[in-house]
Parts: sequence; structure tokens; C-alpha cells
Amino acid sequence: MAEKNNPYNLSLTDAENAPSLAVWLTCADQTRLFQRQAMGLNFVNEDANGLPVITVDSGQQYQAIEGFGFSLTGGSALLISRLPLDDKRALLEELFLPAGDGIGISFLRLSIGASDLSECCFSYDDMPDGQSDFDLAHFDLEAGDIEVIPLLQDILSINPDIRIIVTAWSAPTWMKTNPRYTGGKLRPDCYAVYAAYLVKYLQAMREKGITLHAITPQNEPLNQKNEPSMIMEALEQADFIKNHLGPALQEAGLGEVELFCWDHNCDVKEYPLAVFADDDARRYLSGSAWHLYGGDISVLSEMHQAYPEMKLYFTEQWVGSDGEFGGDLLWHVKNVLIGSLNNWSRIVLEWNLASDPFCGPHTSGGEARCVGALTLGEEITRNVAYYVIAHASKFVRPGSVRIYSDAQASLPNTALLTPAGQIVLIALNDGADPLSFTIQFKGKNAFASLPARSVATYVWPAV
Repeated sequence: MAEKNNPYNLSLTDAENAPSLAVWLTCADQTRLFQRQAMGLNFVNEDANGLPVITVDSGQQYQAIEGFGFSLTGGSALLISRLPLDDKRALLEELFLPAGDGIGISFLRLSIGASDLSECCFSYDDMPDGQSDFDLAHFDLEAGDIEVIPLLQDILSINPDIRIIVTAWSAPTWMKTNPRYTGGKLRPDCYAVYAAYLVKYLQAMREKGITLHAITPQNEPLNQKNEPSMIMEALEQADFIKNHLGPALQEAGLGEVELFCWDHNCDVKEYPLAVFADDDARRYLSGSAWHLYGGDISVLSEMHQAYPEMKLYFTEQWVGSDGEFGGDLLWHVKNVLIGSLNNWSRIVLEWNLASDPFCGPHTSGGEARCVGALTLGEEITRNVAYYVIAHASKFVRPGSVRIYSDAQASLPNTALLTPAGQIVLIALNDGADPLSFTIQFKGKNAFASLPARSVATYVWPAV
């Protein structure tokens, strides 16, 4: 296993003279990778002396936080499951426990059937060409990606409280207008059976001991090029939710499974707004889910302003093999992590948990350049998405709440209050020079400095 530059298993009370603020740092040049800094910071009764000030106020509170994590794709599950048993267990404990060397992933995303990062396309009710199965008599939860359920059971044995959101890349092909895995739409005469198919999946997972927290009916409903994929226009999704999926969940006793619309980019806010505008559809919905391959993350705040009762989930952002660690670190921390939290998202999920050194597995027409948070080859390599999520997931446990912190153009930041009574401040210096600044809390100042092109997480008691 590759060496981890992560000596962050100290507590805030390791010694009598422990610092008031503990600091974890990641630098774009990879000289520090989520590294606990030996010297912490103290709050003192001194003026800021003209330095930029980030004032943190735990009395001003915003959205509750539900978790951080990744998508457990079929390919991820396959690769992790192939590890030697002791190595697999150690890796899962590192990923899903916050103590010691763990980063405490608390939220996962799954595909219903294949995603483009499965080895091949499949649904749970595939039929020969020209045949259909409106009674779902041939439904088979083990039709593909067979490593996912056993691995999830291992994960739940480590963290039984982890939340899971699921989404479909495509309906079974016999339900589609084209009948292929790429593109096409859901046939109008198949709306009811597709809702029954999704309910059957949720029930079958429960029988395996896996309770799913939330569902979106279609991943990227305006993306017709991926394999698998399926188009579902806004009015079609509203119709499907209000007349089929919403009632089917209620009738099956699954009303506590939260239902989200959209699950696509920030450049087409008109889509979820159209779904929400349908009162009969909105009554079944908990919120909307978002990616950032187009548009600006501030759109989430526009959605919050329009429908403050609707939750916002940030569910996907990939890292491509044509990128580089430093640039990806700065962009993802600024836009995905800090950006989505400051614009009301309750979860932050990066895309693929694990890939091989060649960005596999993937379907023949799926995205061939997705770098996992982990690369699993002869060694385990922790990549940029791992560190982006770790800067929040280890400390910001479910039930935390975002609190006020000063906006600073040169220091993008977000602050949170945890259930354990700690303040967590994540700050980014994406500039070419080091930056000195002051963290102000309850009238006292802590003097901090961030190296150029780096992100830090600061943790201190809220007393």
C-alpha cells in the first residue's frame, strides 16, 4: 500500500498545552496531503493589525449537513472486492470511520442497474429483443455488478449509519422508445411498470439489509450520449413523479425514501423549476440534485430562494485523467466543496470511488477518463478527490450545520458547527503567494497563514 502522508490521528487534547485550533493542510504541489500540522493556532486578545479577517459566528446558522462521500460504482466495488481480505478491511475502515487515520465517508451514491462505470450495460429485468415483462417476473437484483451488495454489507458493518442515494442511468431497454441502452425515452405505456421496477429494487435491497435513504428517477436526464443513458424531459419527469413513482412509493410503504428531481447540471435551472412548479409533483419531492459540468454553483442559492423548503444535494463531479492534481484540487475545493456548501447543499459527493490505473472499468460507450478517488493497481493511490472530501468528511459529521463566516475573495471559505460542539473552518488559498489572515471567533483572533495553492481545515471547540 502506498504511504499515506496523513499524520492526523491526534486529538485536540493530546497534551496540556494543546493548541486551540488544530490544522490539517493539503498543498497543490502534494508536499502536504491532508497532513495534521505540528504547530496549531491559538485565539488571543490581539487586534487583526490590518490582516484579512474571517469572522466565524456559530449563532448564525443555515442548512443541516447530511454527509460527504462518493459514488460506489460497480467498477469501484469490483476493484475493492478483489483486494486481499486484510487490505480490503483496512481500506474500508480508513474510508468509512472518522477516527484515527479514517476520513469518515458518511454518504454514498449507487446506480440502479448499470452506470457508465460498470463493466457492461445491464438492468435488473433484461429481456430478449422483442419481449417485455410487465409483471417484472424476471426481476433479478444480481443481474450485474454483483460485488456491490456484499461490499455494501461490509461497509454497513463498519458504519451502519451511512446514507445512500440511488439513481438510474436507464430503464430496461424493453421499456424505452429506442430500445437500446444509449439515449431514447421511457415509453408512455411503461411509466407505471418503471415505477414498479424502482420500487421492487428498493424492496429487494431492504431484503439484503440495505435501507436506501433517497432516490432520483434519472441520472442526467438531458444527457443522451452516455452509455447507459435515457432522456426524460422536465414535464415528463413531473408526470412520472406525480402519477407513478410518488404514489408507488407511498403504496409500498416506502414514503420515507426521499425523492429528488433533476440530478444534472447547474446550467438548466429551468428543469427543476418546472418540476417544482407542478404542485402535485412537488408534494412527493424532498428536493433537487445537482452536478457541475455546466453552469455556476450559485444556481443552488437561486433554487433555495425560490423553494426554501426543498433540499439541495450535490451528487456528482468527476476528475478527468487529462487534469493535474493541483489545478483539480483548487477548482474542486472552491466550486464543489466550499461552493456547494455555501449555496445550501446538504451533501457533497465526488464521483467515482475507485478505478484501475487505466480509468476502468467502464462500459464500451461510457466515459473512459474518470479517475477514481482511489487508483487500485499494484498499490493503492489516493487521488485528488479523496483529499477534497477528506477535508470535510472527517470532521463535519452528519447533523452538523453550516454557520456564518465572512466571504473573502482571496480566501474562499465555509464554516460549520458539529454535533460534538466543534467549529470546522475550511479555507482555500488558490493564489500564487502565501496569505496571512485572522480567524476571529467570539471576539478573539487566531493568526493563520496559508501557503500558496493550498487548502486547510481548522478545527476548534465552540466553547
